[in-house]
Amino acid sequence: MAQIYDIRKLYFEEGKNISQISRETGYDRKTIREYINKNDWNKPVPAVKTNMEFSKLDPYKSIITQWLENDKKAKKKQRHTATRVYNRLKEEIEGFDCSYRTVAAFVTLKKKEIFHTEKEGYLPLEHPAGEAQVDFGDAQFYENGVLHDGKYLNVSFPYSNQGYLQLFYGENIECLLEGLKAIFEYIGGVPTRLWFDNTKTIVTKILKEGSRNLTEKFMRFREHYGFDTVFCNPEAGHEKGNVESKVGYHRRNMLVPIPRFQELRKYNEELLVKCNEDGNREHYRKSDFISKLFEEDKKNFLPLPATEFDTAGYHIVHTNGYGRFYLNNGLHEYSVSPKYANTRVVIKVTSSYVIPMDENQNEIVRHKRLYGDHKQQSMKWLPYLRQLAKRPGALKYSGIYNIMPEDMKKYLDKCKRSERGKILSVIASLTEKNGFENAAQTVTQVLCYDAVDVDSLISMHRHLCSEIRELPPMKTESRIPRLKPTKTDLSKYDKALKKWGKRTC
Repeated sequence: MAQIYDIRKLYFEEGKNISQISRETGYDRKTIREYINKNDWNKPVPAVKTNMEFSKLDPYKSIITQWLENDKKAKKKQRHTATRVYNRLKEEIEGFDCSYRTVAAFVTLKKKEIFHTEKEGYLPLEHPAGEAQVDFGDAQFYENGVLHDGKYLNVSFPYSNQGYLQLFYGENIECLLEGLKAIFEYIGGVPTRLWFDNTKTIVTKILKEGSRNLTEKFMRFREHYGFDTVFCNPEAGHEKGNVESKVGYHRRNMLVPIPRFQELRKYNEELLVKCNEDGNREHYRKSDFISKLFEEDKKNFLPLPATEFDTAGYHIVHTNGYGRFYLNNGLHEYSVSPKYANTRVVIKVTSSYVIPMDENQNEIVRHKRLYGDHKQQSMKWLPYLRQLAKRPGALKYSGIYNIMPEDMKKYLDKCKRSERGKILSVIASLTEKNGFENAAQTVTQVLCYDAVDVDSLISMHRHLCSEIRELPPMKTESRIPRLKPTKTDLSKYDKALKKWGKRTC
């Protein structure tokens, strides 16, 4: 600006012409004339370049774009960088003479277009093929006649409107990861990007700049499968409207009436098949079948990893004097074994089970995982009964005696001290065979007959727990003659009794 001021001063104040000013300042006549005639000195509003031409790259743009498009199927760490693109162009294309800066600028712009890496805070209404949205819904179900207030994981694909669900007892990280893993394996690939709300299952904190602190386990799962994540703005579930609609659709069409089944794992396998069959209908907006559109989703999936991911959680807990430990802030109590009283034990936790393991990572016992925010207890008696059978003299001093059912304590009190070891061993074998509840019921029934011997205990258990097969009616051959039914006439007996009753001895 100082040089411009000098030029204008020479012309307007000192009266010099354009040629003189050009000789003194070294500027060409056209530039000097422009400065002299300029009337508008407002600074232009800065503009962001949104469409860079990169005309020198025109012969190579399609090649670079294809490389970057192929990267959608690769893990993030194995995608092209600008440097790698530049080096490949030099290695593979004879006569390539563009600068690295030109290539890097084009690659950066193209990656934003392909991978949606813009830093803007909006979410696109149209999702490219291969992306999915995730959410949980509430649902009741009966397993073995027991009603559960459970949850179901929904994964929907906005491009095709295909969706899948998996039922669980609750909503936690194990449920989420097990459900995603089962769906990935069933559809044969991994979505390139998953959209979530800010569930506490995976988001520990929302930071001021919009990023998230995620749980360590979820981050390992994400890196293992290689997908990207997007999180909705707080209280903006509509930003993943496809899965929000799918939650209701799945409930109405697959969970009404309330499902009844024997085993949750097998029912979840059936649900995946049902969801796949549900794709054989027309898309609500696109003039094609969902199943056909889903094939486009699949083409963009990432491959399944070669190594299986362990979705279970592992915790080290300290057991009390009874060989038991607590989870869920002390609300849920589980047993291990008297052998592991007052020690540290590794616990394996899945969506359905809590499994204490020994020092060689072998299963000690298996508990059904407890759900709910109230005090509950799960007791596996077999390890305790086996231990007591070896040391029956310690029965009343072990603490286990106090937590036994009342009828079992009465029964053991009536037994001879010399027989308690055998009795406890039999109760342990009955527990292993048909469960502790049936063993306890057997003890209660035997107690009613005041029978305290081993044989009575075994016989009663067989009577209560043995399955009695119903035999079908026998079919008679046609050659066997049909007999006429006989009628018994007792009047002759009445006459005889009256006759003999009159005789005197």
